[in-house]
Amino acid sequence: MNPYPLGLVLNGLRVLVVGGGAVATRRVPALLDAAADVVLVSPHITPALRAHVDAGRVTWRARRFEPSDIDDAWLVHVAVSDPDAAATISDLAAARRVFCVRADDRHAATAWTPAVTRQGPVTVAVLGGGDPARSVAVRDAIGEQLAAGAIVAATPPEAAPGRVALVGSGPGDPELLTVRGRRLLAAADVVVIDRLAAGLLLDELRPEVELFDASKIPYGPSAAQEEINRVLVDRARQGKFVVRLKGGDPYVFGRGGEELLACVAAGVPVSVVPGISSSIAVPAAAGIPITHRGLAHEFTVVSGHLAPTHPESLVDWAALARLRGTLSILMGLKNLPAIASVLQEHGRAPDTPVAVIQEGTTRGQRVVRAQLSTVADAVKEAALRPPAVIVVGPVVDALT
Repeated sequence: MNPYPLGLVLNGLRVLVVGGGAVATRRVPALLDAAADVVLVSPHITPALRAHVDAGRVTWRARRFEPSDIDDAWLVHVAVSDPDAAATISDLAAARRVFCVRADDRHAATAWTPAVTRQGPVTVAVLGGGDPARSVAVRDAIGEQLAAGAIVAATPPEAAPGRVALVGSGPGDPELLTVRGRRLLAAADVVVIDRLAAGLLLDELRPEVELFDASKIPYGPSAAQEEINRVLVDRARQGKFVVRLKGGDPYVFGRGGEELLACVAAGVPVSVVPGISSSIAVPAAAGIPITHRGLAHEFTVVSGHLAPTHPESLVDWAALARLRGTLSILMGLKNLPAIASVLQEHGRAPDTPVAVIQEGTTRGQRVVRAQLSTVADAVKEAALRPPAVIVVGPVVDALT
């Protein structure tokens, strides 16, 4: 049987995803990128999926599947491990002439998900006649040709079994992952992700890749750092190549140093692939240069996850207030009122321009501009949510 290849235009159309585990975690980002109206049905979901729900990108029905869930759906993705339940759902979809993708048995499905690679505006989808390994091999070869103008090279030495790579995925746009990072991700046996890693990259993983979700939703559920370290070491000792895919850059408030030290202590070879830091890239995506001639000859990147008065804070906010350059504050949305207050208290002018950028470089990017004296109220009124980058300084108005 040869399937009929087709590109679906899902903009605004309902897609039902049944299941809330690793398969659904990998499939949902691509559906969101296609602007589909995604409805997720599952009693439990991964932290990464919950992040999409909390951001309003996905509708979650926290229960088991019901036949009425197929109502108004144009496409169904079944991502459950129970073959009987999957068969029931696909039979109901077929009765209503709704195409259905099944993660458990592609040959019993009415639609297949291809191996996909994206390079700029080009999307290449490969169907290998029911052989996922063949699809992935062809896709990877084409992807390398598109990215580098050559046939795919041999697996790089740093992707050998028993090794770990800490890979920065950049600020959110999957196209901002480095070529080296993409090459290592394609070779991974195990991928450990967090909430800020570019989710659309997960759709490109080989089907057999183990996905460990270590999502760290601000002020919500998180996997302890010790558990993340344990997984990295354990899987590498099993002879697997492990990629720890981290948002931004592994060493910019990403605890990459702790993960590297854990691997070194366990005798596990580890390499680091730098990522584009959101501290610089997100302001750029919002039209704000982090430095600009005549306005700023310096910039400082600060973590705002602790309030200025917190006893464990290592930030000298009084000193920062006296600087004339740009402040790029990460993880500071919750403490923005206190940060704005202490900066003014120690000398920053109340009319200093400030921009707060939510989900920079992604489809969800939103920007609020205000002055230091009014920014907390402006952000509250706009109902901005993490992740967000706060930029303080005259560069905010440099290109306006």
